[in-house]
Amino acid sequence: MDKFEFRRDRYESFRQYANPLLNLSVVARLPEFRHFCKERQLPPFHFLLYCLYMSVKDVDNFLYREFEGEVIKIDDFYGGYTVLNLDNNLNYARFDMSNDRAEFISRSLAAGVVARATREFINTGRDLTPREQKNNVYTTCMPWLDMRAIEHPIYEYKTADIPLIAWGRYSELDGDTMTVPFCIQAHHGFVDGYHVHLLLQRLGERIALETSL
Repeated sequence: MDKFEFRRDRYESFRQYANPLLNLSVVARLPEFRHFCKERQLPPFHFLLYCLYMSVKDVDNFLYREFEGEVIKIDDFYGGYTVLNLDNNLNYARFDMSNDRAEFISRSLAAGVVARATREFINTGRDLTPREQKNNVYTTCMPWLDMRAIEHPIYEYKTADIPLIAWGRYSELDGDTMTVPFCIQAHHGFVDGYHVHLLLQRLGERIALETSL
């Protein structure tokens, strides 16, 4: 939390806003990882999700939350993502994180199977305590869309302190790099545009590391 004290005045300013959220839509250029995944029979979506979550952990600003009038830094967060169930309705898969790539992907796949097979809307957070609900980073993927922007439903803007990260369709296979459109939303008291840049930079570095092993 020592780092946060250097931006507390920014937080105190933005928290007064009726809508303190920062929204950025960008096209990230990343190392191509689909060949790597195919060779190792890894699902590309879950590989990217793993790399993204490991990158979030590297940028403290995405880990700050408000709780009971104080700023806290979460130590970890649930894995999760949106899926379509058998009725083509939105559902949410949630699972306990793991820093081990194989275990992470296994848990992520299993959570997706449950969410797709369930008609009711699950993993909404109602089963968690208010403090546990802070241990989240919401993610969604719309692979059918060459996405350029998204507006998420917000229950209450002033208390919306959990980052939301969405991405769309990958570029066609062509060379050693690929592009992915990202839309990233976070509380501006915690996150600036620079930190979005830093997150995507870390993501590229994580993908490069994982595909070099």
